[in-house]
Amino acid sequence: PRKYHDRYREDSRGRSSFSGTMRGYELLRKYGVTTEILCVVNSFNAGHPLTLYDFFRGIDAKYITFLPLVERDVHSESGVTSATVPAEQFGIFLSEIFDRWLADDIGRIEIQIFEEATRRAFGREHSLCIFRVNCGGVPVVEHNGDFYSCDHYVDGDHLLGNITENSLAGFLDSERQHAFGRAKSLTLPGYCRECDFLDMCNGECPRNRFISTPAGEPGLNYLCEGYKIFFEHCQPFIEALRELF
Repeated sequence: PRKYHDRYREDSRGRSSFSGTMRGYELLRKYGVTTEILCVVNSFNAGHPLTLYDFFRGIDAKYITFLPLVERDVHSESGVTSATVPAEQFGIFLSEIFDRWLADDIGRIEIQIFEEATRRAFGREHSLCIFRVNCGGVPVVEHNGDFYSCDHYVDGDHLLGNITENSLAGFLDSERQHAFGRAKSLTLPGYCRECDFLDMCNGECPRNRFISTPAGEPGLNYLCEGYKIFFEHCQPFIEALRELF
């Protein structure tokens, strides 16, 4: 909805970008282009899950991805910006939409994180990189040919070189890239390794692992509490799927 879209989506002149966004969406639909809604969940809209979901249903969305906003702010007491979604609220947000989706839209609307959660019922590996055991499957090649280990780590520490110096296959199969991928699981805190939902999230994205466990061990994911809320909420459905298949 306009109110939530425009909170952080003004144009360069400070004007609403909602109408232009909707025109683009309708134009794509008019010509049969497959569309996906990317909804950034932040501190402003996280308390209104069904308002957002009903809006997406109303515009006949078929594919939806909910992206939690996590922005670091080392100068704030919380360690994150005021726009960052509270972890617990994110879990509640997903849970409320899950219930509506399960009741009315399963098989009609695809929601990425729900699809990922159900993959475990069939013993399938996650398709989304943040939930996989290891990283490294989504590298970046910039316009100048620079190759980075991951699209979440486009920085000097993760620059492997330039494609004028090596092939894509060479970078992907390099020891640096493999080490980057393995580090995701190797650096998991013991708290995560003992978690009932480890196979659901595998610690999520390492970029969000900047808080400490209850025992004080570093490396816990900022969104841990929220994911636990959601995974526990959808667990009965996952178990029912396991029994069926």
